[in-house]
Amino acid sequence: MKNSTGTGTTATAESRPYRGRFAPSPTGRLHRGSLVAALASFLDARAHAGTWLIRIEDLDAARNQPGVDQSILETLASLHMSSDAPVLHQSARLEVYAAALEQLRHADLVYRCTCSRSETGGACSGRCRDQAGSTAGVPAAWRLRFAAGDTVTFQDRVLGQLQFVCSELGDPVVYRRDGVPAYQLAVVIDDAAQGITDVVRGADLVDSTAWQIRIAQALGLRIPRYAHIPLVVEPDGSKLSKSRQSLPISGLDPATTLLQSLRLLRQQPPAHLEAAPAAILEWAVRHWDLTQLAGLRTVALPA
Repeated sequence: MKNSTGTGTTATAESRPYRGRFAPSPTGRLHRGSLVAALASFLDARAHAGTWLIRIEDLDAARNQPGVDQSILETLASLHMSSDAPVLHQSARLEVYAAALEQLRHADLVYRCTCSRSETGGACSGRCRDQAGSTAGVPAAWRLRFAAGDTVTFQDRVLGQLQFVCSELGDPVVYRRDGVPAYQLAVVIDDAAQGITDVVRGADLVDSTAWQIRIAQALGLRIPRYAHIPLVVEPDGSKLSKSRQSLPISGLDPATTLLQSLRLLRQQPPAHLEAAPAAILEWAVRHWDLTQLAGLRTVALPA
C-alpha cells in the first residue's frame, strides 16, 4: 500500500442520499473497540441526515455464538442506536452470493485455488490460475483474478489517498473451499443491495478495500466512499489485550460508555453535558467532526 496519487483506477461514489451501516459478526458481544466503530458510523450517518443500518455478518457458523446477535442489537438499543430498517442477516442470503459467484465464473474472472492457508498466508500468488483442469474434484476455493500490474487508488475520508498494488495483496478468496461465501464477496454484495453510500469502519480493514473495490467492479456494482477510523489500542500503543477487547460493554453505564467512546473518537463533549444517552447523542451529532481523526490509525485508551 502507498499514500500516492499513482496511475491506477480511482474509486469514487456517486452523490446519493447518505446510507451507512454497522456490520458486526456474532462471534462475541459488543466490546469497546466495536462500539467505537458503531458510534462513528452512526454519528456520520446522522450528521449527514442519512439512514443508518445494522447488518449481522453471520456466515462463519463455526465461530458464531448463539444469542450474540440479539445481545449486540439490545446493547446498541440501550445506547439509543437502532437500525432504520429491518436488520439483515447474511445467513439468509446464500442464494444471492452463489448467483454472484456464477456471474464471476461465467465472465472468467475467478479461478479455483487448492492452496492451503498455511501455504499462502491468506493471499495467493496466482499459481493455481492455470491448473483448473488438474484440480477437478479437489476441494478448492474460488479467487478473483487480478490483472497483471493492477493498482487500486481511492480517497479515504480519514487516511487520505491510498494506493494498493494488487500483486502485493494477492488474489482474494470470494468463496471458501468449504462452500461458504467469503467475507470479501458478501460485504460487497450486501453494501450494494442496501444502497450503502458510506462505509465507516476500523482501520484494520483498510487493506481489504482494494479487493472489495475490484470485486464490486467485476460485478458491476456501485462503490461506496470509505472512512477507516483508528483502532483502539492500549495506553502504550500496543494491540488491545484480549481481556480488554473482549470485555463486553453490556451492563455498563450507557452515558459513561458513550462519553468515553466519543473521547476516543477525538470529539470533545463538554463537562456539563446531560448524562443521558439521548442528550449525548444529540450533542454528538450536531458536533460530529471526522476531521479530528485525519491520518490517525490508532487511538489509545487512557492510562
